[in-house]
Amino acid sequence: MLPRIPVSGQATAWQKLLAQAIHNPDELLEMLDLPPHALPLGPLARRQFALRVPRGYVARMRKGDPHDPLLRQVFPLHDEETLLPGYVVDPVGDLAAMPVPGVLHKYHGRVLLVTTGACAIHCRYCFRRHFPYGDANPASQGWDAAVDYIASDTTIIEVILSGGDPLTLPDQRLAPLAQRLSDIPHLKRLRIHTRLPIVLPERVDEALLHWLRRSRLKPVMVIHANHANELDTAVASALSSLATAGVVLLNQSVLLRGVNDTPDALTALSERLFETGVTPYYLHLLDKVQGASHFDVEPGHARQLMQALRNRLPGYLVPRLVQERSGAPSKLPAF
Repeated sequence: MLPRIPVSGQATAWQKLLAQAIHNPDELLEMLDLPPHALPLGPLARRQFALRVPRGYVARMRKGDPHDPLLRQVFPLHDEETLLPGYVVDPVGDLAAMPVPGVLHKYHGRVLLVTTGACAIHCRYCFRRHFPYGDANPASQGWDAAVDYIASDTTIIEVILSGGDPLTLPDQRLAPLAQRLSDIPHLKRLRIHTRLPIVLPERVDEALLHWLRRSRLKPVMVIHANHANELDTAVASALSSLATAGVVLLNQSVLLRGVNDTPDALTALSERLFETGVTPYYLHLLDKVQGASHFDVEPGHARQLMQALRNRLPGYLVPRLVQERSGAPSKLPAF
């Protein structure tokens, strides 16, 4: 289970909001004017992977709609307790690609640093929902082994901060890490994979923008939005601030049954991303993680969706449909 996020007495505005996230399914349903049994709760699923969703994200959900696409992404359904062959705890081979704690080295020229196990939101399809964060936390050793590994391999030119979500860490911890990476001469880019600008746009504050602007490394931020309804005016403002600070903004989505598996939903997402200054980058086929089988989309339907997007959108707004396979040298085209 992912850890709870501690908040100190000197908490910033975004940390206070994060600490107020909803953990109780009954409270979530009540906020949405839904009866207590509107959705089939999975008690075991809830215990294994707790509900967590910021209140600002809940405010974008449609009241009275048990099928709301944002609600579906976070509510622990009974379907998660169905175990099917082929759905496993490590679907993308993370553990086999970890040379030192917290460093995943799968692809040439870049490594991923698992900075934390904490997230602002628990997405029910998360491919790392079973990841052993306690055994793979480089922060507990002050990042030394991770930074030494990166410094020792001159073929590495890009570091990806991931997790969990790296932006759940305070800037007092992220900025020194970014500086240590900047001091490694062969690095060129710092990429951040994060959902916080979407689910908690208040995280994009001056402290974050300050160290992003100061870094020698070119900052790239890959956000994670799956539906146009996630991108409200507060999110658009946060993304604009990042772009003004010189951050390249890309989006990766997951193709999810009941969330965005229609031509209208995916078209609206790409259009809204472009309005907010973000380039649609990847659309992932579901990683077959245990507990997420009810989100899977049939390959034939995925092909039809991509053809519909190509017919409706200019090429620069059509994300690449990809899948990740354990041991492969890169993300692979889905078809």
